Amino acid sequence: MDTVTMNSPVTLSEGAIKEIRRLMTQEGFDKNQYLRLGVKGGGCSGMSYILGFDEKKEGDEEFEIDGITCIMNKSHGIYLTGMEVDYQEGLNARGFTFTNPNASKTCGCGSSFAV
Repeated sequence: MDTVTMNSPVTLSEGAIKEIRRLMTQEGFDKNQYLRLGVKGGGCSGMSYILGFDEKKEGDEEFEIDGITCIMNKSHGIYLTGMEVDYQEGLNARGFTFTNPNASKTCGCGSSFAV
């Protein structure tokens, strides 16, 4: 399987990096998986974000952010280039958030968008 290595199309905030590293140190974490960023159809606004650990697949591009190896399907770059992933631990919001300059609108929960 060919994997293309590229410069990072997205950024991870300091909070996101800290939380991802914490998840990677949990018991049972599969060291053969990478952080997958992507999109899929669905959600209130038409497309939903993918953020999770996965194995490399055909057509994936690989990049590294602060020592974290990330993978993304090559075709998803058009939707995600320039996006920042953050992690919030506040009283009003807890979890990963996405700031995407390619989104024409986002839903209230911030997990789906339209282009």
